[in-house]
Amino acid sequence: MPYLRHALAGAPFRRSDGQVVVLMSVFMTVLLGACGLVLDVGSWYRADRATQATADAAALAGAQSLIDGTAPAEALAGEYAGKNGGGDLTVSFGQRVLENDLITVTVARTEPAFFTKLFGIETVQVNSRATARAGVPSRARYVAPITVNEQHPMLQCECFNDPTQVALINLHNPGGGDAAGAFGLLNLQSLSNPSGNIGADLLGQWIRDGYQDALPLGLYDSAPSANFNSDYIRNALRDRIGEELLFPVYRTITGSGSGAEYDIIGWVGFVPTSFTTGSSTGTIRGYFTKVVWQGLADETGTVPDFGVRVITLVE
Repeated sequence: MPYLRHALAGAPFRRSDGQVVVLMSVFMTVLLGACGLVLDVGSWYRADRATQATADAAALAGAQSLIDGTAPAEALAGEYAGKNGGGDLTVSFGQRVLENDLITVTVARTEPAFFTKLFGIETVQVNSRATARAGVPSRARYVAPITVNEQHPMLQCECFNDPTQVALINLHNPGGGDAAGAFGLLNLQSLSNPSGNIGADLLGQWIRDGYQDALPLGLYDSAPSANFNSDYIRNALRDRIGEELLFPVYRTITGSGSGAEYDIIGWVGFVPTSFTTGSSTGTIRGYFTKVVWQGLADETGTVPDFGVRVITLVE
């Protein structure tokens, strides 16, 4: 034991304080770097969400003008992008069913780095992309129960959005001599409830508020009798003067009276400016208009285009 104590007493003592300091310095550097990376990545993620919102808004806005051409669509997309944070904008067009029925908007922004500058990362590029479609509706919501023949002169000349081009809709003789006793008013619920009877109050409600469900194309029953003479319909039309309505467009009528069937092939926007009703006649004056409406876009390319568009974000 004395020898052991003597040997220990003579051995050199080595301190580890310096090693701990070095290790702690390395650890703190890594920890701060990791924290900085997390904070910067979180900031870039928020920036990415913001640019995506800008791209979505710009694409949806541009799609509303696609029916007027690519130049107005691009201009409107740029306007909405500027109102939603801006960025470097790239706009392109494509086709899904109709020519130029797709608009794609890419938004790029340069975002600064903060903590990751310690590692030589000064900025990052954030890019977001969105594609919207403007399609012709195969189904439409908020339809009014007033029919228009596809051979109407204002539809043939595609005279849309021009109040000087007065369109006259004759409710008492919608088929040009056929379907006697059918007054151009539809039973919009006849597809889901063929045996259901409707009155002027329900027709007036559909004119004022539109039919709530998305209606498909197809055969619809005529509404019975000259209901346009009722106060329900007159008041409803009066409430909608100067406002856009969506009318079904028919190709043929078969049968007569309340048993008549209208073959609905599409939809058209119409703005009523005045109307008259009599004991057995009714007319609505106004003009046809291009409208963006709620509904389901056609995927087949077979639905006639009467200036109505359904806007959807597809990417």
